Amino acid sequence: MKKVIIKIKRVSPDAVLPCYKTQGSSGMDLCSTEKLDIGINEIKLVSTGIAVAIPEGYEAQVRSRSGLALKGVFVLNSPGTVDSDYRGEVKVILANFGSDVFHIEKGDRIAQLVIAPVVNAELIEVDNLDSTLRGGGGFGSTGIK
Repeated sequence: MKKVIIKIKRVSPDAVLPCYKTQGSSGMDLCSTEKLDIGINEIKLVSTGIAVAIPEGYEAQVRSRSGLALKGVFVLNSPGTVDSDYRGEVKVILANFGSDVFHIEKGDRIAQLVIAPVVNAELIEVDNLDSTLRGGGGFGSTGIK
């Protein structure tokens, strides 16, 4: 497995550095530096206390944790992107669509950070696109079964 060096800085003394919990994990856990509650149908921006320097050609994706998703708590713009030229604090937009207020303590694992390669595209404007069987069929056009 290829390893990428990521420089990380604590911007809060309460920051917990992300780490992989198992050898096969693709995501590192991001932890909160705040104690707060997220009400039902409420959205909050949660601090992690870290900043990272992602190498050019990569991004860091901020994703929901499955255990929290089961409770109705999601990273709202999942996957959120931390670009290679961003040097500010990594924060997580959490939404609570569950049936109870969601309590977060300092140090709680709130999201995952996945490092992924990025491919830049060159866009070429054309008058027509090639045709396919699906064509312009959008949402739900292929059915359920």
